[in-house]
Amino acid sequence: MKFIHYFWKNLNNCLHIKSCMAQQIILRDLQRPKKANIDEDIGWLGSSLGFVSRKDTAHMMRQILKRVLTGIAEEEGISTERLARELNIAIQRVNYHVRCLVDAGFLYRRKKRIFLRQGSVRAAVEEIRKDANRMFDNLLVIADDIDRSLGLKNRNRLR
Repeated sequence: MKFIHYFWKNLNNCLHIKSCMAQQIILRDLQRPKKANIDEDIGWLGSSLGFVSRKDTAHMMRQILKRVLTGIAEEEGISTERLARELNIAIQRVNYHVRCLVDAGFLYRRKKRIFLRQGSVRAAVEEIRKDANRMFDNLLVIADDIDRSLGLKNRNRLR
């Protein structure tokens, strides 16, 4: 199966990578929190990976992300029903935000439970990095084909 990938950088210095087959990766270059604080760190991670948008004035994604991570730390997976109950919000709202985290490749679902990809935040981020590298590898293949077809030269071909 072939995937078509798109990427662009917007005015807010965000790199967007989107695959037509469901995964979208957004990277924002934000200043790290000055002091170690679990709430600030989770918020920074979510904002840096594009999970948290400026429109989320209720900080719902941040709350859901924190609760998912703490729930997974307590037991292997967590259900959307439990998240909705503990956060006192509609399950549809939880599902919407969880779907965004799944689409980004940070979480996955299995048997009505939500799991962190590869079992830890670091491993999940490393997997997202690998996904982005695969997307860029595909972009380079097509870019080389375009260069060759149009007769464009680059430094690598001048040698």
